[in-house]
Amino acid sequence: MTRTHQVRTDCAGLWRRTALALLAALAMVIGFGVPAAAATAAESRTETPAQVDINSASVEELMSVSGIGQVIAQRIVEFREKNGPYKSVDDLLKVQGIGEKSLARIRENLSVGRPKK
Repeated sequence: MTRTHQVRTDCAGLWRRTALALLAALAMVIGFGVPAAAATAAESRTETPAQVDINSASVEELMSVSGIGQVIAQRIVEFREKNGPYKSVDDLLKVQGIGEKSLARIRENLSVGRPKK
């Protein structure tokens, strides 16, 4: 192999390695950047859910609140029907199965509106 041929081979190898390094970097940017951007876009679309009025909500509407299952939703409605409208969200502490911790988790998604007549 002549010296000229060896230099050309070394340059070609250098170009290949550089191209592969650039492709690897590009793959990392695309591979890691897109999911992060997609997650950010999804988060911006996820808005705070509308508050559910505990004086007018059905069992199904109450169940739409994260942290309220079917049993608790039924108890909230039954308590309201038996004792009248809630005066504040804190009145939910009177419902069996709702304590301070669970109320703290669901409070921001609940409101107390005027009772239906």
